Amino acid sequence: MENLLEVGRVGKPHGLRGEVLVTLTSTETARVAPGSTLEIDDRTLVVASSRPHQGKWIVAFEGFGRREDADEIVGSVLRGESLPDAGGDALWVHELIGSEVVETDGTGRGLVEAVQDNPASDLLVLASGALVPLTFLVGRDDEGRLVVDVPLGLFELVEGEDGDR
Repeated sequence: MENLLEVGRVGKPHGLRGEVLVTLTSTETARVAPGSTLEIDDRTLVVASSRPHQGKWIVAFEGFGRREDADEIVGSVLRGESLPDAGGDALWVHELIGSEVVETDGTGRGLVEAVQDNPASDLLVLASGALVPLTFLVGRDDEGRLVVDVPLGLFELVEGEDGDR
């Protein structure tokens, strides 16, 4: 399937009956509800059961009855389709990458190359090397560009004294 979102990662096996620890990268716990489907590589997994465990989820997939079955998918990225009830103003990483970033006064700051996970706030990684915390993202303008309202000097740290990198 195309255009699937990363929703979690498979950690180590839990016990001897094929269960695994899953770390969700999605805020939607429905991703691991019994009956939901997730994709890894070219394989579809169906959740048989799940329960929270120390900030993660213990998940059993249909057809996984032994620890050896669970060992096969350790480290895999779990992907799922976009949920229909996701808010219209939700930010999706795959939509941010490649977007142009401008300041509130219209000054262009470049394209987003990646989104870096950070405990305080995820960071937009720009082609210039600048890191912009998502907390400074105001929204999108009429042209679809990301508008940021950053503190004075944030971009100058990257540009150096002569104005270019």
